[in-house]
Amino acid sequence: MMLPRRTVLAGMAAGIATPALARPLTSGSSAGDAAGDALDAAAAMPPAEALRRLAGIDATMLPPRRRLDLLTARAGLTIDVALAATPDDPALRLQRTLGTITPAAAKARIDRALAALLARARHDFARIGLTRGSVGDRYVALFADSRYHYPDSEAGRDAAVAAMNATLAPMRRATIRHLDAPAFAYDAAARRLTPAEIAAGKGGYREVPAPGRPGAYIVDLKDIARRPRWSLPSVVAHELLPGHMIQLGAEAAAPPHPLRLTYAAAFVEGWGIHAETLAADWGSFTDPHDRLGHQHWLIFRAARGLVDLNIHHHGWTPARARAALADWQGVPAYFAPFDTDLARIVKEPGLRAAEAMAWLSIADHMPRAPAARRAFHHMLLADGRRRIEDLP
Repeated sequence: MMLPRRTVLAGMAAGIATPALARPLTSGSSAGDAAGDALDAAAAMPPAEALRRLAGIDATMLPPRRRLDLLTARAGLTIDVALAATPDDPALRLQRTLGTITPAAAKARIDRALAALLARARHDFARIGLTRGSVGDRYVALFADSRYHYPDSEAGRDAAVAAMNATLAPMRRATIRHLDAPAFAYDAAARRLTPAEIAAGKGGYREVPAPGRPGAYIVDLKDIARRPRWSLPSVVAHELLPGHMIQLGAEAAAPPHPLRLTYAAAFVEGWGIHAETLAADWGSFTDPHDRLGHQHWLIFRAARGLVDLNIHHHGWTPARARAALADWQGVPAYFAPFDTDLARIVKEPGLRAAEAMAWLSIADHMPRAPAARRAFHHMLLADGRRRIEDLP
């Protein structure tokens, strides 16, 4: 697969200054520069030729960030060489942007995660008096409860964004307390789509923070009845803090090589989902309705990863997968209607399972002792995205 010399993430500005978090190339700088030149050359070559170009470089002699660039490139290019012979191999597709794992291991891990999430959802549904039917049935009822809907008006949309920013304020304080990141990465807020963007059919998007430029999540509220109040706090954690603004902001300050951007891509969504769980651990979702919103987003991530594996490895039809999603999730995620998402999953084997496993792999590597977690997260953020075999 031929890649461009430079890959620019949406919303990043050129010439971002390196913050304190980024590690300068001190010892090993000359080797790092030479490896960078080799990686640039490899990015313009077919995978087999690129692998030969990178084979002679000693990764142990490189600074941490460049070492990750090299190891990630070699791993991804090896898979692309194999995919050239078997382009539809779903096991290779799973590993391409994630790392080394078998479909069976991934399925077992996501199965466990989904079972735990459904049990927690049943517990919180019981607390609010919804006890009949599957978890999916109960989510259908909760989404339909107009008491939790914002008005379908300009004032209603303004109120939703104001509530998101009110949720963000304590999450920002908690993020500063628990995570190391460049100071500019904490400066982010929610905004609405403009009338012109709505008229053009634009969906929600991010503006990654940089020195002198705040970050933003521009939230799509066109179909505001599908955005009940309790569904938005977890969106704040995922899209803003401690989610994508922190990880992408830190990464933009010292970007990985384009080959690493490609071959460790699942990490980005994995961090966003992990950020939702961090916010929960920090006490951000004390109301049972907010917890149910948080759990619905996690059920969505686990469920789509599981149907990805079941379709491509266990012969599930899209109809069977849709029935399972309805049973587990009830209502689709705002940006992923069941039929649309299933069509993508059929065409993109392994992608949704990779995102789910990036999240669960981070969770499985995180130290049990809270005192050790700050250092763990620093290592995750300091050098940018990585494959699961390179997690600290």
